[in-house]
Amino acid sequence: MASEQLEKEPIQEALHQARGWRLGLVLVALLLIAGAIAGKMFSLNVQEQEFLQSQGDARSLRTVQQPAHRGLIVDRNGEPLAVSAPVATVWADPAKTDLQHPSLGKLASALSLNRQRMIKRLADNRSRRFLYLKRQVSPEVAERIRQLDVPGIHVDREYKRYYPAAEVTSHLVGFTNLDGEGAEGVELAYDDWLRAEAGQQLVMKDRLGRTIKHIRSVSPAQHGKELKLTVDLRLQYLAYRELKAAVQAHNADGGSLVMLDAASGEVLAMVNQPSYNPNDPSQRRSAALRNRALTDTFEPGSTMKPLTMAAALMSGKYSLDSKVDTSPGYLRLKGHTIRDHRNYGVLDLTGIITKSSNVGTTKLALSLDEGSVRNMMYNVGLGQVTGTGFPGERTGVLPFLQAKQVVERATMSYGYGLSVTALQLAQSYLPLANHGILKPVSLVKGMEGDKPLRVMPGQVADEVLQMMETVTQRGGTGRRATVPGYRVGGKTGTTHKVGGSGYLDDQYMSVFAGIAPVSNPRLVTVVMVDNPKGQEYYGGEVAAPVFSRSMAGALRLLNVTPDSWPENNTQVVSR
Repeated sequence: MASEQLEKEPIQEALHQARGWRLGLVLVALLLIAGAIAGKMFSLNVQEQEFLQSQGDARSLRTVQQPAHRGLIVDRNGEPLAVSAPVATVWADPAKTDLQHPSLGKLASALSLNRQRMIKRLADNRSRRFLYLKRQVSPEVAERIRQLDVPGIHVDREYKRYYPAAEVTSHLVGFTNLDGEGAEGVELAYDDWLRAEAGQQLVMKDRLGRTIKHIRSVSPAQHGKELKLTVDLRLQYLAYRELKAAVQAHNADGGSLVMLDAASGEVLAMVNQPSYNPNDPSQRRSAALRNRALTDTFEPGSTMKPLTMAAALMSGKYSLDSKVDTSPGYLRLKGHTIRDHRNYGVLDLTGIITKSSNVGTTKLALSLDEGSVRNMMYNVGLGQVTGTGFPGERTGVLPFLQAKQVVERATMSYGYGLSVTALQLAQSYLPLANHGILKPVSLVKGMEGDKPLRVMPGQVADEVLQMMETVTQRGGTGRRATVPGYRVGGKTGTTHKVGGSGYLDDQYMSVFAGIAPVSNPRLVTVVMVDNPKGQEYYGGEVAAPVFSRSMAGALRLLNVTPDSWPENNTQVVSR
């Protein structure tokens, strides 16, 4: 037994040593593994942290745009003329779009697209990461598309321009293109002021592209600034209605009406025919887009006679009592004949305006220095832009004439041989309403323009205005321009249109320009009707009634006190 015990002891000792060695080996291995892990953790958290963070961010962080709305356009009373309504843009990431998704049919139906064509378009653009499916989608449709949850299909918010007054203000306000940039009218002229700058925000998205966390704002959205125009939407509606009715009644090619505040030169109404609805892109045809009051020029005809009369009075050669013999009703100049409607005989200066005598006006003009009439017309703004900043505004034509150009000087005195816009013509009457002071024309409230400028003595302006009042009275050519309860001064104009081979015998421009009330002028209005067809085509027959109706409504809306109310119509309502 003792010998067996002695034999087992070395074996047990060897086993014990073997177990100790294996335990140490395992311990060393564990330490090595722990060291490797610690080293890797140190490497990941210190040496490779920036790289790994950037890789993680690249897969989950995105910079998205925060849409901003374009500036509001309002009238002088704050009524909206152009607003930005929220809509949505639907776009696809073709590389990630599931072309076998069961909801693709519903997606195509919601967007009013052909399903097969949409899928083919996505398949053909697999290499692209961005593809518009449809823009300016209504918020309701956008929400339906979000609920479909088609991988690779995204919906972003944006804004669409809306014009509450539609065709009534279309030529003035204009419209924007699909990207929200000004394309016509005030939208184009003041695009920098109205334009919005989208902001940027950092967000975290999941693998399906859904936003799960807003991290921070990178740059705030900059909304466009509000623009207040000088127009009064009430007067704009009134003017549009009256002009449209006249153009339709006379089957005319078009027309314009401009109404100015006599005291400030601000544009209160500016309308044209034909018009269009800027909310309907299909109506944006080039022929209808022109703001004719600023872009179309015409020969103003006899509406220039008051300016010729002012030049004659300023020369010192004539006074209100001066007489001019217009017999026998025509005048021969270098082979050309200038005619009146009939032989008016001897007329005073007021009579020349009342009867609209071409012969009398010609004799006055030719008795003055060759530059007198032209200088007067230039001083009141003809032959130059009005300074509104409106895109496409025309300067018209106001030629320089030499003394020997007798016929041209004669025809210019009664409105032939030069061209103006409706706004220029209205501006030229401002000094007659402001005791000889020309006020700068403006379309935007608060915008500084040129300083008021005296262009004729106050007495001369007042005398010419009183001559113009006789035009709307018995014996004058503009009796249809009268406004009940108010004294009105104005001048008719009827000219032949110019064609490819000269003046057209059967096409006319009918014009009336006037001021009311004469005792304390508040409004200056010009009406132009292009090529009225039928028996009536004179300015006193076509344009004057439009002036009367629009002026009557405007004076009432502005609460202008009547200055010609018959005493026998006055009733005592209380004592």
